[in-house]
Amino acid sequence: MRVLLINDYASPTGGAELMTLALRQRLRERGHDARFFASSARPDGATGLADYHCRGTTSRWRTLLQTANPWAFRSLRHVLATFRPDLVHVKMFLTQLSPSILPLLKQLPAVLQVVWYRPVCPIGTKMLPNGRPCLNSWGTACYRNACLPLRDWGPLMLQMKWFHYHRSVFDAIVVQSQSLKRELEADEIRPVKIVPQGVPDHPMRPPLAGPPVVGFAGRLVHEKGVEVLLRAFAIVLEHCPEARLLLIGDGPERARLESLAEDLRIVGRVTWTGHLPRDESQERLAAAWVQVVPSLWAEPFGLVAPEAMMRGTAVIASQSGGLGEIVRHGETGIHVLPGDVGGLAEAMIRLLRDRALAEHFGKAGRVVALAHYRESTAVDTIEHLYRCVLQGRAGAG
Repeated sequence: MRVLLINDYASPTGGAELMTLALRQRLRERGHDARFFASSARPDGATGLADYHCRGTTSRWRTLLQTANPWAFRSLRHVLATFRPDLVHVKMFLTQLSPSILPLLKQLPAVLQVVWYRPVCPIGTKMLPNGRPCLNSWGTACYRNACLPLRDWGPLMLQMKWFHYHRSVFDAIVVQSQSLKRELEADEIRPVKIVPQGVPDHPMRPPLAGPPVVGFAGRLVHEKGVEVLLRAFAIVLEHCPEARLLLIGDGPERARLESLAEDLRIVGRVTWTGHLPRDESQERLAAAWVQVVPSLWAEPFGLVAPEAMMRGTAVIASQSGGLGEIVRHGETGIHVLPGDVGGLAEAMIRLLRDRALAEHFGKAGRVVALAHYRESTAVDTIEHLYRCVLQGRAGAG
């Protein structure tokens, strides 16, 4: 089977990009000719790993490319004509490639895998500037609530309308969590099928030892809640002065967060690694007694949570979005309310003071991960979906 994977970016720095790159590799290992089309934009300067590129940008002109990217249209038209895929699998495409690519897919079997709220929210988070969840549909509320400045609001409203007009080109729409399915269906995007994302099998980490370590992995951006984690960890040190915090990742908030750590007087207990390759990240996190996912927004899935569970690490996660579905409170970890510094500190103290409980949650999490979040199982499901779409098109023809 010839499969063309499409995503806005192809650098191995974000969840959608890592998932797309992994899917390409797994499909190739199963004998498929899988190729990757993406923009040339490089978030954080990372290397792009796509097979085909079109022009993209991270400059102030990005809003225009999100709305109509003529280079994406021309490049994709050429790729479709030369590669001649049996099926096209689209993930993120509304932050670089734009809906301009959708008319090209009209005659092809196509799958849309939604990995965040972008099809129903122009900023993709469904979160208001004050940190509260947005309960409005996209439209005038996006400007009225100051989510978008006027210069961006007009083009992005056009983009959203263009996407919704052409979304019928997709034979199937899949998501990774029940919470994201609800958001899409509330905006009349249906039918939606849930296909949980899988993570690679990983050996069980060694028994917990040494000073207790809290781990975090993710981009250093506001919605990931790292500020909340730092403030909570300062409280943790009052009760567990031997504790350490390992922060893996990079992003635009790093300088501000490092300054906050200095203000909180916790610098000597925090290690900043910057972005690390996936395997190295997992190796460093193997020493963690608990991994924290303190997201302020309702993560549609939260890839780092099942990765931690596969490794056998207890997880403390925000009780929202897909994280609330992946992490089982009191069984594989602990739920906390988004933004609750005191609640997060209390949860960390509980596990850092009780090694047996951290081990118990970690082992239970690994059982759940092996049963529900294996990468091989996820690829099996995707392959089955491809066959169903192709058979449906053949039957319709």
